[in-house]
Amino acid sequence: MIDIKKVRADFPILNQKVNGKPLVYLDNAATNQKPQVVIDSIVNYYSTFNANIHRGVHTLSQLATNAYEEARIKLQHHFNAKKSYEIILTAGTTHSINIVATGFTSLLNEGDEIIVSALEHHSNIVPWQMLCERTGAILKVIPMNLEGELVMSEYDKLLSIKTKLVFVNHVSNALGTINPIKEIIDKAHNIGAAVLIDGAQSCPHIKPDLQALDVDFYVASAHKICGPTGVGILYGKEEWLNKLPPYQGGGEMIKKVTFEKTTYADLPHKFEAGTPNIAGVIAFGVAIDYMNELGFDNIASYENELLQYATKKLLQIEGLKIYGTSQHKTAVISFNIGEIHPYDIGTIIDKLGIAVRTGHHCAQPIMDFYKIPGTIRASFSFYNTFEEIDLLYDALVKAKSMLC
Repeated sequence: MIDIKKVRADFPILNQKVNGKPLVYLDNAATNQKPQVVIDSIVNYYSTFNANIHRGVHTLSQLATNAYEEARIKLQHHFNAKKSYEIILTAGTTHSINIVATGFTSLLNEGDEIIVSALEHHSNIVPWQMLCERTGAILKVIPMNLEGELVMSEYDKLLSIKTKLVFVNHVSNALGTINPIKEIIDKAHNIGAAVLIDGAQSCPHIKPDLQALDVDFYVASAHKICGPTGVGILYGKEEWLNKLPPYQGGGEMIKKVTFEKTTYADLPHKFEAGTPNIAGVIAFGVAIDYMNELGFDNIASYENELLQYATKKLLQIEGLKIYGTSQHKTAVISFNIGEIHPYDIGTIIDKLGIAVRTGHHCAQPIMDFYKIPGTIRASFSFYNTFEEIDLLYDALVKAKSMLC
């Protein structure tokens, strides 16, 4: 059970005012806020043992290396990866996807097919389009329905012996839809295709078991999971990571360098060239500990209560239409009010201290499907309250009265 008063006390930013009003932060799908313990871990690193990792015999380097690798082990256990070196530490979800997309350049042939879904963030569309341009592969798209769900019968039709890769998000950032990824993975494996799941939007709400999913690649960002920006993971099965060439060349990712030939380091270092975001990775581990102490079942239960309350409350506003009405979704409500442009509403309610996201949410094909310029997106986290939803409702009513 979430002790909301205690939890909110962990997040210093929630105490501030915006435009003279108490901050109501409902843009958690873009990034969530950080508890003091995560902030303190960054300060502690730079204050007490700042040093480069893996390369020094001195004490500070050893302390930094140990803390960095301990974070990797925490992530391995959290995501239930089989081996710690299957967790590649990256700059975030986008970086992780591009590592895989670039690596498959040498593994695809002209006429091979890859599949994405209509619900993807641009970060899980554009790298694959670029891959197709490099290789001559063909991009296929799983369509969506009006409820914001994937049409799985059409997915079945797209799969063939030509399918080499399937890329789907676990949760839609624009609509909150939870996709049936286990079914998607199993069907792809039945025809010999590999699968990458974009977990950026799922990981704040769901604790994925990567071995149970049997997924080939899974990617996520720390800043969605109470961690810092500029850090993420690429999970890959060992056999797949060994097949992919390095993404970048430089220090750390080498075994031996001569001017005649360079050999590459073993996993995970093969994909971790250069000095990483050491403080960020350590803080990511602290954030994972914090989330697990709260308990993901508790988080999911409380956020679902927020979602149900907010859905019922907002639908009382005449002319408000919600996009993404799947029965299986996380705490995201994407909506418009009549013909009012979402930007106009977002600007007005910001003056009342309420932070939401407006626009196409880097998911323009979804907006094109609905024939709208964008939506207002309210996305909730475990530190939000029912009272904040009431404040959102009041602000929307006021904005509507000003714009109609």
